Amino acid sequence: MLDLGPVIFTAPWILTALAVLPILWWLLRITPPSPQIRDFPPLRFLLALQPQEETPSRTPLWLILLRMLIATLIVLALAHPLWNPGERLRGSGPLMLVIDDGWAAGPGWRKRIESMEALIDQAERESRAIRILTTAKANPTDPLQVSELMRPAAARQLVRGLRPKPWPVDRTAAVDALGGLTISGSAHVVWLSNGLAGGDDTKLMERLQQLGPLRVYRDTAGSLARLAATPRSTRDGLAAPVVRADNRGEAAVSVRLIDDDGRLLGQQNAVFPEGETRTEIGFKLPPNLRNRVARVEIEGESGPGAVFLMDDRWRRRPVGVASGGLSEGSQPLLSEDYYLSRALEPFSDVRTAKVNELVEEKLSVIVLADIGKLAPSEVDRLGRWIEGGGVLLRFAGPRMAQGTDPLVPVRLRGGGRALGGAMSWAQPARLLPFEETTPFAGLIIPSDVRIQRQVLAEPSLELQTRTWLRLSDGTPLVTADRRGSGWLILVHTTANTEWSSLPLSGLFVEMLQRIANLGQGVAGDDGQAVYPPLQTLDGFGVLGPALASAIAIPGKSFLTARPEPKTPPGYYGKGDARRALNIAAGIESLEPLGEPPSGVEVTGYALEPAFDAKPWLLLAGLLLLLADLAISYVLRGLGPRRAASATAAVLLVAATLAAVAPDTASAQTVKASPPKDAEEAFALKATLSTRLAFIITGDASLDSISRAGLKGLSTILRQRTAVEPADPIGVDIERDELSLFPVLYWPVSVRQRPLSDQAVAKLNAYLRGGGTVLFDTREQAQLNFDPFGVGGPESAKLRDMLSSLDIPALIPVPKDHVVNKAFYLLKNHPGRWSGGTVWVERRGGRHNDGVSSVIIGSHDWAGAWAVDPNGLAMFPVSSGGERQRELAYRFGVNWIMYALTGNYKTDQVHVPAIIDRLGQ
Repeated sequence: MLDLGPVIFTAPWILTALAVLPILWWLLRITPPSPQIRDFPPLRFLLALQPQEETPSRTPLWLILLRMLIATLIVLALAHPLWNPGERLRGSGPLMLVIDDGWAAGPGWRKRIESMEALIDQAERESRAIRILTTAKANPTDPLQVSELMRPAAARQLVRGLRPKPWPVDRTAAVDALGGLTISGSAHVVWLSNGLAGGDDTKLMERLQQLGPLRVYRDTAGSLARLAATPRSTRDGLAAPVVRADNRGEAAVSVRLIDDDGRLLGQQNAVFPEGETRTEIGFKLPPNLRNRVARVEIEGESGPGAVFLMDDRWRRRPVGVASGGLSEGSQPLLSEDYYLSRALEPFSDVRTAKVNELVEEKLSVIVLADIGKLAPSEVDRLGRWIEGGGVLLRFAGPRMAQGTDPLVPVRLRGGGRALGGAMSWAQPARLLPFEETTPFAGLIIPSDVRIQRQVLAEPSLELQTRTWLRLSDGTPLVTADRRGSGWLILVHTTANTEWSSLPLSGLFVEMLQRIANLGQGVAGDDGQAVYPPLQTLDGFGVLGPALASAIAIPGKSFLTARPEPKTPPGYYGKGDARRALNIAAGIESLEPLGEPPSGVEVTGYALEPAFDAKPWLLLAGLLLLLADLAISYVLRGLGPRRAASATAAVLLVAATLAAVAPDTASAQTVKASPPKDAEEAFALKATLSTRLAFIITGDASLDSISRAGLKGLSTILRQRTAVEPADPIGVDIERDELSLFPVLYWPVSVRQRPLSDQAVAKLNAYLRGGGTVLFDTREQAQLNFDPFGVGGPESAKLRDMLSSLDIPALIPVPKDHVVNKAFYLLKNHPGRWSGGTVWVERRGGRHNDGVSSVIIGSHDWAGAWAVDPNGLAMFPVSSGGERQRELAYRFGVNWIMYALTGNYKTDQVHVPAIIDRLGQ
């Protein structure tokens, strides 16, 4: 590497070819020897003729200089000059990369990869080895380890395979991993941090400084990861808080509510005020929509911290209230019904009726406010309802003090107990803290809650295990008994303020909410259940199959569980009875990374990429070679007049520049409406023969690949199927009629212009009318398209286009999907790349004869199908070789047959049964 300040040459040895330029100068100026003259009398008369064109005896100086310039440009291009390549690495030892790859790295992961690759490129230019340490554990049992010394090529491969992990980093373990590390010389140490404070930050930086000069990369204040905190139920919907780390300046945030099918249920914007790190977005939702919310997510941010998964604990449960109606008939604001309704309404749908009517309805909890004795028929019906999974909550009062029925968790004494007043020596009692084994564990007891009167429980052997809350003197205030799949719970005081001040406190609401969560739909809340992993979030916040390292979480430990390698965030449970574990569990606030020790350099991830001059120098050399060729023809008298030749040369150069320049002119011509006869010619061309069609993106190179790919697929279809397509055709989405084509191949390009309203309307009509579009982002499997925000720039461009279209919910292609068996039996769908996810509609057979209107993938199918005019493959495929190309052709055949024939293959599963029956 040759370093000349702002310019470096990565192959400087090629510059030695410049020493040959003087020889080239001499060769270009040399004059050939004069021809020998022989007398030839018959032709003597020709000597008098004047030649119309003359060839100079020497090469003109300006032409020599032109050719010397061409040679210089080619030599400089092959030496591969880079402008503004970045700073040289400090120290004499290896490059040491410490990478925060926990949950907070997901939103800016692409910037981190670019920064790491730039550092590795610099290390490669300086011939330095590399060590790498990640700060998030990959396995719960394995400690963090620093990699061995690696060559830059191996380090680059390792970095490209890294993915953020959906749990926090462990910087204490990183310090331990660096404890015994010794490095020869002084390393150039870089810590690519997530910008958030954590344990032992200062110790980690001090230890890294011992290895060599330390540079810390961190995100700017507006780019730090934000956290979707625990939502709370409100009277008319849901409140979703969002937390940020840096409180400087105002910042806007948009939050969305999504259901299990990926449908948008609500979206609201909010602003972080100056100096605040927390904001809350309120959603007004009817109960039916409120119960469908499956996830709360921060729009435009990828990562598990930007997603909060919701389970049955956040759903509004139907609760029935039946009151004894002792008094307060003329004072409804003092009645038990009023206190219970006001406390339950924020998180439940409250219905008030008689006991017999409530049992008939589908309720999660039934509350009986001081109903002393139930009728025998009511006792039987309520008993069966409890055993089926219901929760019966009873409150004591004057009626229950006079006697009760058998439907109580413990035996009661008659009369009641007064704990204050003029005729009593006792004082109103306080509440003791909740035990960890009860559903109320973790609730804070207000200091001003007092109990003046209660109904006492008879001492018994089971009283200790059935008590959930005690007074300061040890007497039970809340008792419960598990019966079948349900619960029978008794509060030994009234639901209004007649016997206690408990109904006036926020604790009353929180206790009722915990009890409501015990109802039908939440299994295992007795603390004995075990929740195996169902689905887990990855480092980009995408919900998928559970990680192999995930283990089951006991019910009694779920409230204290935290995301880590053995318990990643996601859903745990069985079937519909599931619990959600989120990054927000245990995180109340985020703090930015503190001030580093003296001598540590801090910088951001915003890097100015080096300018690669090689392709531009080669282009300039090519253009000058074309000009030299034209000039040579003129000087030899082999072409037209010099003026006409110069004009042709100028036109040739202009055409070459137009080919390599951005295709802005073609993009503008798209807007011009074609004449009517052109529309008719296009329609005839598209309908007289079956043709495969692709969307014209405006990128000439990409469009030529699409045309060649569909041409190769058309050849395969003619050879193997009854479909005989003619040559493929390009479709302009803005002006051409789409309904003429059964299928469209759409390669996604970041250079494609945004869709107009007219194009959106045409596309929606095409998709509803039975057309099928195959979207191809052409990205490798590591950056395959995902509807939840993962992928490269092409994926982001596709999501932007799909946001304006009427696209239903998407799912990965199921194993038994018709596209896997329409002609060939397929297990995967490779193109030039393989390993990514292919997405189809969720709806299945009820729409468009079971044909998905959209198929989305990232495998560059046209690149695998593309053939040149000789019928040979144009591009290599990835590791699978020609076998993978064959599978790519088979996927193309299945796609066409699937779109043309519908779901007929689904009927073939019945053929064996039909044949067997006919044989009988």
